Amino acid sequence: MRVGTLTGDRAGGEAVARSRVGGEVVRAVNGLTARWARTTRDGTVFSAPGVWPLLGFLADGATGPARTELSEALGVPADQAAGAARQLLRALAAFPGVGTAVGLWTERTLELVPRWEAGLPAEAHGVLSADVEADRRALDAWAAERTGGLIGRMPVSLTGETELVLAGALTMRTRWLRPFEEVALETAYAPWGGVERLGLWRRGAVLDRVGVADTPDGWVTELKVLGSDALDVHLLLGEEGMAPGRVLGAGVDLLHRPRTVVPGSRLPYGEVGPGLRVVRERSAQHAPPSLDVLTAAYDVRAHHDLLARHELFGLTTARDTGQGRFPGISARPLAVGAAAQSALARFGALGFRAAAVTMFGAVGAGLPPALRYVTTRINAAFDRPFGFLALHRHSRLVLAAGWVTDPLPFPQYADDAQPNDEYVNDTWENDE
Repeated sequence: MRVGTLTGDRAGGEAVARSRVGGEVVRAVNGLTARWARTTRDGTVFSAPGVWPLLGFLADGATGPARTELSEALGVPADQAAGAARQLLRALAAFPGVGTAVGLWTERTLELVPRWEAGLPAEAHGVLSADVEADRRALDAWAAERTGGLIGRMPVSLTGETELVLAGALTMRTRWLRPFEEVALETAYAPWGGVERLGLWRRGAVLDRVGVADTPDGWVTELKVLGSDALDVHLLLGEEGMAPGRVLGAGVDLLHRPRTVVPGSRLPYGEVGPGLRVVRERSAQHAPPSLDVLTAAYDVRAHHDLLARHELFGLTTARDTGQGRFPGISARPLAVGAAAQSALARFGALGFRAAAVTMFGAVGAGLPPALRYVTTRINAAFDRPFGFLALHRHSRLVLAAGWVTDPLPFPQYADDAQPNDEYVNDTWENDE
């Protein structure tokens, strides 16, 4: 089983990546992030860029309502989906600190539409064997290798019905430009107060790393934690009682409307936002303004069944096995039988790491073909003496010829086969 990793020339870093991905694609992916965020609850992590390009490849091969639904979930026309997916993958590969890979596995007998297969990253195609357990181990190893061991298994287990697997892996790693100090976290939040938590603290001089926004769902405080390779993490705190999905959705919206955030240097004194207080202090010596940050270290893992939210990902019709939905992928009728993502995020004193593995499994769809045609069958029986020629196929050179008058007898008992053991142990190969 061979499956390649999509990589890119990382020279030029962010500038190279920006030149390869348009604002329309960024908005489309972030749009999926915002919609997904609004369905989430406490204690989760997910990656829309881990799902989006795979949905793009599926949309490119889909037809009918499935194609329309996937296009709506992507936020781009279906005929542009594969190109946009490739553009996104190239951009991700160009970002230092980001790793991405796409893998495709199919049954040996499943023939793919050449145009669709050619649209996937080079060397991305592997083969599923008849051994489900062996294939499962190989795919798990792929997930572990592509995420540096952060995610050790595929989010969906293979079954004997799986005919095609399309998977993606995404990793991100950054070190803080200004590290935190580890401290004991003291908080009035009761669920955390019962057990001592690992807190992270630091002091900086750039007040505008923090800001407050008035969103349709309430006030949100945004803190930008800058990392190496232009990879940052934004921390978001909403008003008490504000739903997690609303806070996250607001944070995504602020990325495209940054002017709606009032920066720290322009905030008045007092309680100015969730978790944010501006004070004036006396000092024995001259000291510049400072920004003190206290947060919690975290290690969050989550598993997402994408079919449980099929409307969000445009998979409502695609999961229907009543008929084939992807003639642009294969002439064999296929439907999405499984779709899931495993993700994790680690925020510590020195930096941040995240990884996601997304997998789509396709199964056979539709009814067996109707026997609607008439055909011809020829029966041939060599049941009396016959001759043979053994020849080289291309030159037609006869290498051996003969005539059969005394075929081997059918063994009535096991012992009958002993005189002809030299034939029993032969290995025959059909080298056509």
